[in-house]
Amino acid sequence: MFFDVLSRITDPTTLIAIAASAVFGVFMGAVPGLTATMATALLVPITFFLPPIPAIATMVTATAIAIFAGDIPGCLLRMPGTPASAAYTDETYQMTRRGEAELALGASLMSSAFGGLFGTAVLIAGAPILAEFATRFSSVEYFWLVVLGLTCTVGIGSADPIKGIIALSFGLLVSMVGLNNPAGTPRFTFGQTALFDGVSLIPMMVGMFALSEILRFAASGTRSLDKVATPSGSILRGVGAMFLKYPVQILRGSMLGTLIGALPGAGADIAAWMSYGISRRYSREQEKFGTGHVEGVLEAGASNNSALAGAWVPALVFGIPGDSITAIVIGVLFMKNLNPGPQLFTSDPVSIYSIFALFVIANIIMIPLGLLAIRLFSRLMRVPRQVIMPCILIFCIVGSYAVNNSLFDVGLMLGFGVLAFVLEESGFPGSPRSSV
Repeated sequence: MFFDVLSRITDPTTLIAIAASAVFGVFMGAVPGLTATMATALLVPITFFLPPIPAIATMVTATAIAIFAGDIPGCLLRMPGTPASAAYTDETYQMTRRGEAELALGASLMSSAFGGLFGTAVLIAGAPILAEFATRFSSVEYFWLVVLGLTCTVGIGSADPIKGIIALSFGLLVSMVGLNNPAGTPRFTFGQTALFDGVSLIPMMVGMFALSEILRFAASGTRSLDKVATPSGSILRGVGAMFLKYPVQILRGSMLGTLIGALPGAGADIAAWMSYGISRRYSREQEKFGTGHVEGVLEAGASNNSALAGAWVPALVFGIPGDSITAIVIGVLFMKNLNPGPQLFTSDPVSIYSIFALFVIANIIMIPLGLLAIRLFSRLMRVPRQVIMPCILIFCIVGSYAVNNSLFDVGLMLGFGVLAFVLEESGFPGSPRSSV
């Protein structure tokens, strides 16, 4: 079976698919508004013309690379490329302002690769066991999981707990919009049919993090962002020492991310928020969080990538999507006659282990490709900010529109961006609002 798996992985079509989707993933992750989920959705038409393993290779590689690439604009511009990067965006941005952009990006890159490989190892060794454990969760366990997540967002959101609770309440209010209630009647939609499915997450996130930063730059009347240090030295310098200093945190983030990813409906963004909150709660240097502390970056960075592999546990074993990405992937699996379920492990083990091998390859090539992506993206920092900001605004508009091909989503992005700017200027944190 080993040689059968090797022949599928080394097939030229598979290798080309891996290389092309890796580059595509970098672009989709590094541009605010173009997320890993969107990258997966845009790849679906391409998979129609590919054999099963190359088709899955595009999905696995693009999403793994995109989750890390979302850290790059978050670190350099305080604009997370993906929701999974939002948890520690302020932390990495503060490191960049302090002249530690190399350490911040190196920590993000290596912790992401480690977390992804850890999650893959767990996926290979214990997929059936973890999937069975996840299916035992009832509404009671999910309730307390949500309570834990909300508690974490308040804890990390602000030095003032009252403002954190108010921001969280606002986020809960926004989540009530739509038809997602027992009665199935419109709630807080104000007659807008576009709100029947609720407030779209991506436009809201783009507005709250990207547009608010553009407005902050425009309102400052200065060119303060021009003083932000950009990576110029070795990206990996000092990262080894950080791994030796915080091995427990990195391992804990990887384990938690894998477990959260295996819970249907959770995903990398929830894993990152929870890991960052736990890192701050149990850190011996709690006072350093929020000022540019690498400890939370390492733990949350490992968590969001390990959650990607964890989400494949229920997807492969039971056909239950662990997140929005695997929800799309399951459709591709059915289309390629790789019907997810326990029988797939016995009827077509070569395909299963080929998928496992794709995860390993994706997380290994993340390191050299990530280093290259950091260098290329950092060149943008040399362009005057009055040129960069309008370009980013265009990407924000395009990314928000592309989610549902709706101008209404563009309006949502603009509205939430203005609101986030006003609230943050008043001392209300963005994290609790955006985590609901």
